[in-house]
Amino acid sequence: MTAPDPDGLLAEQLLRLTRRVHRIQKRHLERRELGVTPAQSRLLRTLAHYGSPPRMTDLAERLEVVPRAVTALVDGLEANGKVRRVPDPANRRVIRIELTDDGRAALRELRVARRSAAEEILAPLDGEQREALGRLLDTLIDGKTAPPCGETSL
Repeated sequence: MTAPDPDGLLAEQLLRLTRRVHRIQKRHLERRELGVTPAQSRLLRTLAHYGSPPRMTDLAERLEVVPRAVTALVDGLEANGKVRRVPDPANRRVIRIELTDDGRAALRELRVARRSAAEEILAPLDGEQREALGRLLDTLIDGKTAPPCGETSL
């Protein structure tokens, strides 16, 4: 008989939670009938963080995907009027991607959908548990050691 593997169990729980989060977010996106996939949603959110329209290669780097994947996402978003390709003013051979008014409106709806999905996912937790989860997630995201329970980092 082998001993239980707590790290293996945690890894499985994290994977199951990730799948659940994706399912719930997808459902909330579909309810809003935006015609945007989760991957396109991620591209729109990323695009919104740029001060000026980025190049496709900039988006691919930020999203950590191959440029061809960004091309496919932009094609779909452009067909739906959410983004447009514009020539770079300094080098007309370079194409940049910018949000349209429809894209900005979709982003607002996406934020509402994500917030609704988060509320659904976090519903079983009380305020204290949510704070603890937030600290633990920050620790995992940052890769730093968590402060002991009950302490806050400054």
